[in-house]
Amino acid sequence: MSESDLVAIAGFVALFGLMAIRVPVGIAMGIVGIAGFAQITGWGPALNQLAISPLRTITDYNTSLIPMFILMGVFATRSGISSELFGAGRAWLGHLRGGLALATIAACSGFAAISGSSVATAATMSKVALPEMRKAGYPDTLATGVIAGGGTLGILIPPSVVLAIYAYITEQDVGQLFIAGVVPGLIAVLIYMGVVMFMARDASPGEKIGIAERMRALRGIWPVMLLFIAIIGGIYIGVVTPTEAAAAGAFLTWLIGALRGRLGWRETRASLVEALRTAVAIYTILIGAMLFSYFLAVTQAPQKITAWLTGLDLGAYPTLALILIFFLAMGCILDAMAMIILLVPIVFPVVTQLGFDPIWFGIIVVMTVELGLITPPIGMNVFVINAVIRDAKLTTIFRGVMPFVVADIVRLVVLVALPALTLWLPRTMG
Repeated sequence: MSESDLVAIAGFVALFGLMAIRVPVGIAMGIVGIAGFAQITGWGPALNQLAISPLRTITDYNTSLIPMFILMGVFATRSGISSELFGAGRAWLGHLRGGLALATIAACSGFAAISGSSVATAATMSKVALPEMRKAGYPDTLATGVIAGGGTLGILIPPSVVLAIYAYITEQDVGQLFIAGVVPGLIAVLIYMGVVMFMARDASPGEKIGIAERMRALRGIWPVMLLFIAIIGGIYIGVVTPTEAAAAGAFLTWLIGALRGRLGWRETRASLVEALRTAVAIYTILIGAMLFSYFLAVTQAPQKITAWLTGLDLGAYPTLALILIFFLAMGCILDAMAMIILLVPIVFPVVTQLGFDPIWFGIIVVMTVELGLITPPIGMNVFVINAVIRDAKLTTIFRGVMPFVVADIVRLVVLVALPALTLWLPRTMG
């Protein structure tokens, strides 16, 4: 075993050790990256990377869309769009068995289309939908499970911050990734609704309301429809770049909230501060990932892992299955952002060498990461719901979300077997 192999192994042990004692993942990756790089090249080059990488990451045009999409999501949350989404879903779906749960899935998909965050979607819908479902007599297993499962749509339905980070790490077209997420996102919504209808098959249907009231409910969600069409449609036909779409989306979301009297100076200032804090946290992780990538490069760990996996001669799909099982296992102990930033640079060379499309793999890996948001023991969405609704027990939420975990595994298998479902739409882009 060479010196670089020993340094690489020690680096990974140190990284997981630091994360185990709750050092933030970006800081941990930066520390290990600099120290490991210095062991191979010396402290002079390592400190040069420490001086250059933060500025390079922050000023990179390809990452500038991240704070804009974050800001758009914060503006949307504070302007009350989530309540109107749930109201529209309730008006159109509330008369069905499990109608409020179906309305929650619909509202989660709409909010995901403008927030790009699973955690924000789960937290917001916990406040909006859970009290209504409880009032209607829904058991907590169903009510909380729907919100935890529906919240994962925020990471896939474009615009998605996680997809943007995947694009940055792998140097892929973020616009194609956003468009590629549309069909899998719609499939997820339909499958989740099917799960709800099965779970609520013995429930009493709700009261059906007239068409006039349904149409009035739709008037409240036109901003979401406008924003989604403007952002995704503009990217799809090539009128705007993803970064331009993000900036326009943030401004339009603020303008809509301001015109409705919900985003005054105080709310706008608070939104800017909240978005800044989130963006700084993400940029810290990206800087740490950049420093860690230099460490991986000098140790040649990704190349050696690629050679080892391909040398097993398992074939393309068995090797892919092995990678996805590894992601599922790591999802039980790491959050979504950490998994993408830490693991994708290691396995991406393997995937491309096996001949898989990098855009398709981005969607597949994000779907796999979704499962980590609702599986024990971490289950970030589950803990978010527990933090927002203190009397919702963790065990109850985990029981309720298990049918959605099964649904996600089925969807993952289908999209792995049928890559065309993911790729046909981005291949038609203008």
